[in-house]
Amino acid sequence: QVQLVESGGGLVQPGGSLRLSCAASAASGGILRIYSMGWYRQSPGKQRELVATIIDASNTNYADSVKGRFTISRDNAKSTADLQMNSLKPEDTAVYYCHADVYLGNWGRTDYWGQGTQVTVSS
Repeated sequence: QVQLVESGGGLVQPGGSLRLSCAASAASGGILRIYSMGWYRQSPGKQRELVATIIDASNTNYADSVKGRFTISRDNAKSTADLQMNSLKPEDTAVYYCHADVYLGNWGRTDYWGQGTQVTVSS
């Protein structure tokens, strides 16, 4: 089993910034091989949506609504992924979930999700 732990959520004013962090670890303490990591978000009454994903520094994907404002990064050695969120808007308010696509031996990959961290953008 793989655990993803998010941090950095909270309350911020419109136009402000937050940095979310996600740390992945194997329950067994073993070494993880992760294909991609990402951030998704979900607001009440809405489906979970992609915010940003990353395979490596040259291969990232962002939702149109956050392009130019959010930046995703990862540290492969540490199995972490961060999301720098700038120029935050009230519509960014949501629970943000970390995701990891983890290699399982040589036969495939499995999805893991964090428990989520609340981001609230309000005056």
